[in-house]
Amino acid sequence: MGETNEPVLRMSGIGKRFPGVTALEDVDFRLLPGEVHALMGENGAGKSTLIKVLTGVHRADAGEIELAGRPVAFGSPLEAQQGGISTVYQEVNLCGNLSVAENIFVGREPRRLGRIDWKRMRARAAELLADLDLDLDVSAPLSACSLAVQQMVAIARAIDIDARVLILDEPTSSLDAGEVEQLFRVMRALKAKGIAILFVSHFLDQIYEIADRMTVLRNGRLIGEYLTSELSQVELVGKMIGQELAVLDRLHGEAKVFDRPLVRAAGLGRGGAIAPFDLTIHEGEVVGLAGLLGSGRTEAARLLFGADHAGAGEVSVGGASVALRSPRAAMAHRIAFCSENRKRDGLIPDLTVRENIVLALQATRGWTRPVSRDKQDELVAKYVKALRISPADPEQLVRNLSGGNQQKVLLARWLILEPRLLILDEPTRGIDVGAKAEIQRLVAELSDGGMAVLFISAELEEVLRLSHKVGVLRDRRLVAVLPNDENLTTETLMETIASGGETP
Repeated sequence: MGETNEPVLRMSGIGKRFPGVTALEDVDFRLLPGEVHALMGENGAGKSTLIKVLTGVHRADAGEIELAGRPVAFGSPLEAQQGGISTVYQEVNLCGNLSVAENIFVGREPRRLGRIDWKRMRARAAELLADLDLDLDVSAPLSACSLAVQQMVAIARAIDIDARVLILDEPTSSLDAGEVEQLFRVMRALKAKGIAILFVSHFLDQIYEIADRMTVLRNGRLIGEYLTSELSQVELVGKMIGQELAVLDRLHGEAKVFDRPLVRAAGLGRGGAIAPFDLTIHEGEVVGLAGLLGSGRTEAARLLFGADHAGAGEVSVGGASVALRSPRAAMAHRIAFCSENRKRDGLIPDLTVRENIVLALQATRGWTRPVSRDKQDELVAKYVKALRISPADPEQLVRNLSGGNQQKVLLARWLILEPRLLILDEPTRGIDVGAKAEIQRLVAELSDGGMAVLFISAELEEVLRLSHKVGVLRDRRLVAVLPNDENLTTETLMETIASGGETP
């Protein structure tokens, strides 16, 4: 790869709006032949939207795209594929019931006298896979292959369509170290053949091992394009997270001594999700979890709530070992969880504010012991007032509320249960500044009242403002637990994330 090469792909001034949201604004991107180029950014940065604009899923509202020097505007992923841009997604979109060869050639099978030429198809499939250093029985069903091999089959299919550009979207998220190295060998071979590879991954070590250059997006805007060799990991983390917000005063006053452990995780982990970790949360303590997207923050929270089954370790509550095999079991121990995705995992949009708030309480009682309407009205009125939910109409459909007020409804649902541990996963994402400040103050008040809180946020300033101590995660490992004292700053947090817990 050389900087004098003409880009095989150039995107200029790309803009894309959705109702109420500017997803991309004046973004430039270029891809050179024979390079691996990482597209970096946190959740909501615009990576997926940029790829979807490129591949014809979305039409850009502004800007131009050139492929091999010619203007293009693909109307669908199929058009993009026919134009030489192939995409391999995190979730392999192939057919497990078909053979390896059929998956590579589905829809474009070689024919002879009007019939599929099975012999030629299998020979060509074996040849393609041999180029990727794979020796497979191409007549075997794809479902018999490991996920890593299925990724290779998807890549073989992509490059056989005369791809000039190969997009690999989180291809390593479910692979082990050996499988990742196998994939990287394939990527280097494709790069040597002149194929341009756009690589998306949240694993920093992998980015620095395989990528020649990177483009960083934040909040739908271009932050910059950099040679990987010239941008340190600390600098990259800073550019991804951003430092636009002034560091806010911590909401908690004088340092407290926490001597009453509430929840203790010992060697808790789940294969492919998060490595075994130890973490103790005390009564009245706010424990922040910091790390980049995909670092394992949500996976740790889901294990503590029983939403995922642990493959290792144990959890104790109040000093007694407990089996958190389901959310119901966690709720029985007064552990509550506000999911990151309030629309998918939390709220039911076609129910009212009242119905959404009492949902968890009713679930704990079972449907044979309904909460009386008078009790519902009493509890809902209390929390609508306490959280300043607007409009203060409990019979309003929750989908008609703003994002901040929807988040308050979800909080009210769990606060009704009077939990001992409240797990909040990105509770302030996508809401306005005023609602964010109210939720932050509420967390501090709950802590002062003795409730333990596990607080997850991509905004390091917010984690510092609220937490008594901070667990730092990277590449699905808890690499450090740091006291939130005067020595802990956003800079030291970023250095810890970048160094993987090693002393900077």
